[in-house]
Amino acid sequence: MRVDVLTKEYPPEIYGGAGVHVAELVRALRRRDDVTAHVHAFGAPREEPGTSSYADPAELAGANAALRTLGVDLAMADACAGADLVHSHTWYANLAGHLAGLLHGVPHVVTAHSLEPLRPWKAEQLGGGYAVSGWAERTAYESAAAVVAVSHAMRADVLAAYPAVDPARVHVVHNGIDTELWSPVDDPDRVRALGVDPDRPSVVFVGRITRQKGLPWFLRAVAQLPPQVQVVLCAGAPDTPAIEAEVVALVDDLRATRTGVVWIRDMLPRADVVALLSAATVFACPSVYEPLGIVNLEAMACGTAVVATATGGIPEVVVDADAATADGDASGTGLLVPIEQATDGTGTPLDPDQYVADLAAALTTLATDPDRAAALGRAGRERARTAFGWDAIAERTVEVYRSVH
Repeated sequence: MRVDVLTKEYPPEIYGGAGVHVAELVRALRRRDDVTAHVHAFGAPREEPGTSSYADPAELAGANAALRTLGVDLAMADACAGADLVHSHTWYANLAGHLAGLLHGVPHVVTAHSLEPLRPWKAEQLGGGYAVSGWAERTAYESAAAVVAVSHAMRADVLAAYPAVDPARVHVVHNGIDTELWSPVDDPDRVRALGVDPDRPSVVFVGRITRQKGLPWFLRAVAQLPPQVQVVLCAGAPDTPAIEAEVVALVDDLRATRTGVVWIRDMLPRADVVALLSAATVFACPSVYEPLGIVNLEAMACGTAVVATATGGIPEVVVDADAATADGDASGTGLLVPIEQATDGTGTPLDPDQYVADLAAALTTLATDPDRAAALGRAGRERARTAFGWDAIAERTVEVYRSVH
């Protein structure tokens, strides 16, 4: 079966979890004898066999970003001739998959990594293009032969956002992690070179500067941590100047009152991220919207305890240690922070001060108890290894393909 995978992100141009998912899924599919995977990706030319790249059309250079995306989608759809099935990821490529399915008479499978109706802050970034992105996504989802949701929470969101989608067509296949690429590494010299003291307890955040990732809430919580705890931000690619300015102001305030605030704005190579995660006492995921949260799997695979918001698909990955202990189970992998959220799509905490206080308390609990944090990290690595391997996820994905082919 020839499967054409359509995506905005693909190595070396990856900036989020969806891109990681696509890269790892394609690697796993290409290890199989029953699938030939061709990749169509946005961006600069790539030398990888079976991979085609598409730049923005020159004629749309000054157009709204959503229109530039649709211009790429048209070229990608045309190039899928000969595929037995097309599989698109994120709204950027969804219309390409939809049109390719119509044009070439093949099934179109969509993977739901996130949903435009649940990311209203993107209107700040795209303006009227946000209505265009929502239309493209809705059209693709309602017409797709199958929708793959990366968590049960994501499946519920798909059915709530797009009630015209037949529930029988929405399948849950979790995100995965390569626990060989992501594994504990003791490299204190590399950590020091990045400006972090490996001998001090640290809390690490890795993510884009977007409302979804909850970075401003995290920075407010950090102000309540004990002074000996370092804070490491691997955070870049701000969605808008406004959120960048907010984060800059919060970081400046922190640096005025405490030492050990390290902000790395550049996209780091995986080896650096692995070293930082491995050296960290705690990994923080303060997201207010997260269909699954592959970054939590990356931290767990590196043997790091996780403190994360109890929202979306995160509780399907991170096992809350307090709840596990109450149930007589010792397999907790971190702490989940409760949150009551607005239902307007923003995910904003209804009681921001309470959420920030609870987040600070959970971070403090583990950052000041390295033995407990290390034990949770070991359990997290084992969970990542046994429950989220890519070969098993590829098998479940191919089962979806077969069901519609």
